[in-house]
Amino acid sequence: MILMNLISRFMRMVILFVSALCVTSAWSATVEVTDALGRKVKITTPVHRVVLNFNFEEFTAVTGKEGWTKVVGISRAPWEGWRPAIFSRYAAVLPNLQAMPDIGNSDDGTFSAEKVIALKPDVLFVAEWTYKSLQTARDQIEAAGIPIVVIDYNAQMLERHISSTLAIGKVMGTEQRSQELASLYEREYKSVLARIAKAGGASNKKVYVELGQAGPETIGNSYSGTMWGKLFTTLGAVNIADGKLTGPWGPLNAEAVIAENPDLIFIAGSSWVNKPKAVKTGYDATPEITRKSLDTYAQRAGWSGMKAIKNGEIHAIEHGLCRTLFDFVAMQYIAKRLYPDAFKDVDPDASFRAYHAKYLPVAYSGTWMLPLKP
Repeated sequence: MILMNLISRFMRMVILFVSALCVTSAWSATVEVTDALGRKVKITTPVHRVVLNFNFEEFTAVTGKEGWTKVVGISRAPWEGWRPAIFSRYAAVLPNLQAMPDIGNSDDGTFSAEKVIALKPDVLFVAEWTYKSLQTARDQIEAAGIPIVVIDYNAQMLERHISSTLAIGKVMGTEQRSQELASLYEREYKSVLARIAKAGGASNKKVYVELGQAGPETIGNSYSGTMWGKLFTTLGAVNIADGKLTGPWGPLNAEAVIAENPDLIFIAGSSWVNKPKAVKTGYDATPEITRKSLDTYAQRAGWSGMKAIKNGEIHAIEHGLCRTLFDFVAMQYIAKRLYPDAFKDVDPDASFRAYHAKYLPVAYSGTWMLPLKP
């Protein structure tokens, strides 16, 4: 009898052990993700611990607020430091964001592989420029068994926007939402280009963009082949910075801008702190505040004679709009100035408001893009 009881107890233990193995197997799986650079990365899902280097709003759109319950570390400077007004909006609705551990930032040399490894993440999402600039750090992280997934919205390449969005969704288990967002972006992107084609193709209007961060006395960065620069050429405009910069971004000589006599000027603003002379855009900016800060740029010496100033074609636009999952909003706004008849029924503000309402946990408000003169 005792022997039978022992056998029975042993069999029950075996059954429980096998059942546990089956449950674990059913809930764990290794998936292969293709990131923005076309790298094949193996991830054990579901992931429970995530470290995020950039593209915070894109991560939020794809995963929802729930995705942040798995985030254990971020690069704080590119969000809290660069755009604190936006960070504070998200901190109000994401309970763990304000106290989120910081892994440092590649731009200022503070990125720490040791901090990433100490957080024991199941995956690290990094921006393309971080991945390329930190080979030693990424080798250390991968040697610790932490997979790295590269995300890139900066290059303004349709395929990278889509692959980045789908990669986030596949890793985080929100594939349906990521597919919906990827399809939305592709549809809006192609719709803009289709309208341009129907209007007769490239406008060939000259366009100049400048980072309006330090005030009109300081010449801010312009862009070529990436971010704003790539957007302009995609939309059929002539970017006057092309061929004049030593890299993908940098200041353009003041005399060169005047000599080129651009048809449109865009000054990229944001909600930077401790930048009193910056062009102000974002959730807390009113049209009056934005126009007042933009007007100082329009008053620059030598600018009054340029076509863009004479025709009222100097604009403020949120700098963050040039490298996001919702940058089709910026495309709509710029295209509307390049091809007014073809885009007269397009409302970029309404597009951005709708995106917020459906995919972001913060309410739409403020001023993101507008001309100096109403």
